[in-house]
Amino acid sequence: MTDERNFRSSYYEKVGCRGVEEKKSLEILMKEKPWDKVKLKQFCLRFTVPAAYRNLVWKVLLDILPVYPDSHQYVMEQRTEQYQDLLYAVEMLELVDMDAPRSEVLFEMWLLENEERKPPMFPETNFSSADTFLPIVKTLLELYDDEVDVYWLAKTLTEVVRSMQRELPKLKEAFMTMLEKEDGELFNHLVDINALEVLPLTKWFNCCFAGVLDDTSLTKIWDKICSGAPKILSFAAVMLVVTLRRNILRSKNAEEVIKCVSQIPEQCEEVVANKAIELWQYYGAQPQSDTLAKK
Repeated sequence: MTDERNFRSSYYEKVGCRGVEEKKSLEILMKEKPWDKVKLKQFCLRFTVPAAYRNLVWKVLLDILPVYPDSHQYVMEQRTEQYQDLLYAVEMLELVDMDAPRSEVLFEMWLLENEERKPPMFPETNFSSADTFLPIVKTLLELYDDEVDVYWLAKTLTEVVRSMQRELPKLKEAFMTMLEKEDGELFNHLVDINALEVLPLTKWFNCCFAGVLDDTSLTKIWDKICSGAPKILSFAAVMLVVTLRRNILRSKNAEEVIKCVSQIPEQCEEVVANKAIELWQYYGAQPQSDTLAKK
């Protein structure tokens, strides 16, 4: 029965029916005043957000915009003013070469806003916030043309990552448990060659796979993160390793495994995202504690 449902869903998606139905469902939610954020999160947890609405939906889920649509224009005008003030300040203070890559300019703006000269470390993991903000902002710059939106999304997603630092051990534990369950042979091989502990899980989780998977694949995963379910990252890590299992099983030591997971074939990236979401939903997708979502 499960296989039949999966086949039917896959068929509907290929012929475009499923996307149309989901878009209509989301549009109904967006006509409510105010928006019901609980329903919006539930939608994002169940479905992939249509690209045309993703920017707006993410901004509401991350509290960049309020749930009152009539206030969206005014609030974004305020966000834009703050962005322009920060941009002007970093230029006047000569904090960055304005001809530098835009990601570096936005990063300096973020540091200035947080009254930092150097990237702060996440105290729980001693991981540099630069290695979270920069990959995320680079991905967002590929997704969206409006740099105001990019800046606000990058800073709020970085805050989400900062908030989940204490949960990283649980995410890693979930990865280990799920990998052993899904592919015992692969799990045992990684244990045998002492490669399990050297997998870059902290890096993957703290950049939400930005720079690891392609932009199209990431948006599907980030829909869930913006909805308060960072546990999707554990499933993405599992499917990344499982998708590369053939090469990993050929690896004779930890160094070869690291090289393997650092060279992901392009054709595998969307497979990883889709399979991760399928696995996550199969095991009962639920948002993690509200403390992981941005307040």
